[in-house]
Amino acid sequence: MPGGRGKLPVLAEISGPVAGAEGHWALRAEDLERLGPLRERLDGHRMLLVTGADDPARILATTVASLAAAGGRRTALLDCDLARPRLAADLGLAPTPGLHEYLRWEATPPEILQTLVLAGPASGAGEPLVCISAGRDARDPRTLLGLQSFRHMATKLRSAYELVVFAGPGLGEGEGSLPALAAQADGLLAAIAPGQDAGRSGRELRAALGRLAVTPLGAVVVSG
Repeated sequence: MPGGRGKLPVLAEISGPVAGAEGHWALRAEDLERLGPLRERLDGHRMLLVTGADDPARILATTVASLAAAGGRRTALLDCDLARPRLAADLGLAPTPGLHEYLRWEATPPEILQTLVLAGPASGAGEPLVCISAGRDARDPRTLLGLQSFRHMATKLRSAYELVVFAGPGLGEGEGSLPALAAQADGLLAAIAPGQDAGRSGRELRAALGRLAVTPLGAVVVSG
């Protein structure tokens, strides 16, 4: 999609998170059905970058990773928004140590891996979802994600998991670090608000995604 040209297909529309027990991410059964077309798009992809509108991107990244794990796919979810770490708070996980500490050689892989307990009728009896929080906030996320240690980590995760989901910063907030994430991904999903795919917003979205060296698979509308 060079230069932001081309139509970005809208694959599904999902809702925000379900209120549930502390430390649980509740899966909606209806989202399983709505994301049916997305499963075909993910076939053959092992490293997925999710970005777009800020809050919708975090919701979509967690939902996609959770559904993959519930379906029996070994899945890891990484919070890669090192400038504004929020996914741990969303999911009731320990904020540190996380990716930031690992990249600075302050934590080992076993110390940063956390397991998210899935709840809700769609959780099933699949694989546990392994999560890595962002850790403490960083002033230099672009530099950290450009390190050889991040590339090495991505290679290790690719060999250990069937799907790795990078919960990236929002477009327009973290474009400095998004290219480093895109370089390790083999597919991208854009989380958008209702109506964001049309008009000027749609053109700006396609242009921003077109600057990243990774194949856009489509967009998912996150409402509520």
